Amino acid sequence: MDYLERNYHFVEQRMIQQMEKSIALGRKLIDTELDTGILNFFIRPIVKAFYDYWGSHDVRSGTLKQIKLTLNSGKELLMIGNSQENLHKIINKSLQSYLDADQTSRQCNKDHKNFGRIAQVAKETFTNYLSEVVVFLNVKEDVKDYGDLCRSAFKTKEIAERNLMKQLNFTNRGIQIVEEDPSILKVPVGRKIILKALRRGFEITKEEFYEALNDTYNEK
Repeated sequence: MDYLERNYHFVEQRMIQQMEKSIALGRKLIDTELDTGILNFFIRPIVKAFYDYWGSHDVRSGTLKQIKLTLNSGKELLMIGNSQENLHKIINKSLQSYLDADQTSRQCNKDHKNFGRIAQVAKETFTNYLSEVVVFLNVKEDVKDYGDLCRSAFKTKEIAERNLMKQLNFTNRGIQIVEEDPSILKVPVGRKIILKALRRGFEITKEEFYEALNDTYNEK
């Protein structure tokens, strides 16, 4: 099953690239928010130190674990048989590890009244990611890169766009829960700044994803 290892590599590299871009964008947006407002002068060192540590350690290590876990789970599902029963077995087996690595969950207070909603979004995100990854990994056609893989996995731009919208909706729901009551965040100061950067980052990333989708399906 050489195609499985090939597809695994393409998806893994793409996910890692997206992770690195998101971390860099987050830092840039945090800096932009901190450059406005007199009071930000006092909290700048705290917020920047938090983001630098979070971005360099928690986000990167946690996201890499999630990438590996999702890809390995998808690979296992194809090896044992891609059925709903096996899908649920793998989700039940791997979900806690996914939640433990999830950045939103890790930065939120587990005793907060809304934490259960955050965990539910993370579960739905993992389930959707896994279902999507299986489609990518199962492509048997001769593909040369990630763009080829996308076009083979999702035959039309409309199908790919529906999948993208679904995934973006999960991310948006998670952000909305935190926006609804920022006290769920563990950080002691700068919550509004972090939330503004998070929301702006999501909107920018969403635009970039749609642009990438258009480029992928406009290629001949």
